[in-house]
Amino acid sequence: MAASCPLPVTQDLSTLRAKLQGLLRFLREALCISNAHTVDFYTESVWEQLIDLPPETVLAVLRKSTEAAEARPPEARPLVEAERTSGITDFPKIFCETSQKLLSVEAFVLAAKYYSLQNLGICTPFEQLLVALRGNQTQKTGENVKPDEFMNLKKSHEVQAMSELISSIADYYGIKQVIDLGSGKGYLSSFLSLKYGLKVYGIDSSNTNTHGAQERNRKLKKHWKICHTQSKLDVNGLALKMAKEKKMQDELQYKADIEGVCNNGPTNQEMRSTSDFLPDFSVSLISNIRKHMENLHVYSHQEENLCFENTFSLIDPLPINATEPTSSQMPKRKKSEANKERRKTTSKSTELNIYSPLTSFITADSELHDIIKDLEDCLMVGLHTCGDLAPNTLRIFTSKSEIKGVCSVGCCYHLLSEEFENPHTECTQEKWGFPMCHYLKEERWCCGRNARMSACLALERVAVGRGLPTESLFYRAVLQDIIKDCYGITKCDRHVGKIYSKSSSFLDYVRKSLKKLGLDESKLPEKLIMDYYEKYQPRMNELEAFNMLKVVLAPCIETLILLDRLCYLKEQEDIAWSALVKLFDPVKSPRCYAVIALKQQQ
Repeated sequence: MAASCPLPVTQDLSTLRAKLQGLLRFLREALCISNAHTVDFYTESVWEQLIDLPPETVLAVLRKSTEAAEARPPEARPLVEAERTSGITDFPKIFCETSQKLLSVEAFVLAAKYYSLQNLGICTPFEQLLVALRGNQTQKTGENVKPDEFMNLKKSHEVQAMSELISSIADYYGIKQVIDLGSGKGYLSSFLSLKYGLKVYGIDSSNTNTHGAQERNRKLKKHWKICHTQSKLDVNGLALKMAKEKKMQDELQYKADIEGVCNNGPTNQEMRSTSDFLPDFSVSLISNIRKHMENLHVYSHQEENLCFENTFSLIDPLPINATEPTSSQMPKRKKSEANKERRKTTSKSTELNIYSPLTSFITADSELHDIIKDLEDCLMVGLHTCGDLAPNTLRIFTSKSEIKGVCSVGCCYHLLSEEFENPHTECTQEKWGFPMCHYLKEERWCCGRNARMSACLALERVAVGRGLPTESLFYRAVLQDIIKDCYGITKCDRHVGKIYSKSSSFLDYVRKSLKKLGLDESKLPEKLIMDYYEKYQPRMNELEAFNMLKVVLAPCIETLILLDRLCYLKEQEDIAWSALVKLFDPVKSPRCYAVIALKQQQ
């Protein structure tokens, strides 16, 4: 267990609720933009209904805003002066009171930035938390496993950051067991097991994922053993090279000493007598000769033993167990004893270094003892747990005494179940994905699926030039108008899918899409299809501007969802500490925030 060290101070429940209230005031007016579906953009005249500005004006302001965001240093917090205000009521008028149309893009952008997690000052710095968890201990490096050798760069970035945090929390509590919910292909689980020696149970609802994770873990172990062996060979080779260089230096020094004595000794004229000279000669030169001869004798026998006494400084920064002393370095009488101890340690290490993929569908009411027979004090983690699995992870954490800490990074907000989305529909479900906290339940707050979908948009990626696929979205919106006018269909349960990437032109896209939807495309002449394209092509900038507004608003909806989860944890009595932590670079991994909570240390 790590030395006691105060964890970073976080905002209390009343402060978080006050921030929620301000955010809701803004979203009550702005959420209609996020809830408008791109597919219906032209069929339902979305721009005319919601925006009271020309698209050129909107795009100009938004492009200027994203360029400014890109130029701003990552650590710089925006709207410092705005933080001193009470919230959205102090901003210029954003929406028309009567028509509810957007009037000021500048004010809209300012408000959206104000209510982002980065600006609200809610998050605890990652490095600050790591320092507190480690106390006076040095950073634990673990085994020398490089994830970028068997994962893509995004996954490698996520796994390295999250596993470092999980390992620090495990050390903080002095526990070895980790439960990884929604473990998928097992990247995080395998890394925690191989690098940090943790006993990990990876639970996923898909049998395919579980079997795939088992096979992948087998390959990773093989890869790790190769890296492990190579680490030993690298150190041994370096030590041998050092030994040879030291031997050569000693031989050169020996020759220099001989020459020095011979060249600097007294001349025949200066020698008083042989007896006067010999005592000094025997004390100095003979002593040096004996010393160097002994060293050379030792090196000749110990070259193959790699001179580990002289390479401790090399071994220190290497991973634990990267090197092992050879048996020839110790007396024979100790070899047997040492070998027994090594086998015992290795056996114990192997027992701990386990990753076990399991298949089970997890709900808030899942009984872990039925899934994990040797359940003990542990951590529960989840990297990009989909939909309701993220809030259910938090509920399981609060209800099970064995789980001492939780680290959850959610994703797929559009798959969350919402308690107040369909208030007139009878449903027996008791535990919903959103909302979780008392305040939002009392408000009966609902985001809506389209808004939750837009919460997954990546503002940071757009800011660095990774724009939205405007043309494909335009194709789909125009197609919807064709389907409505020519087939009389306003709502369709079937999806077009990824037809755009397989199409050579708009005409080709429409033909393929209609065929996939089961509609007779032969009844539409080519000219009719192209007439629709020519009709809406001049208005493509409306769609581009509208989607950019959705991107700007996306962080506010994500803030609402994450604040809901944090407030839920703050409401629980037995939780000692909880916070939101930005774990990842949002350009590499847009869903970058972790919900972390710890129970009291025993």
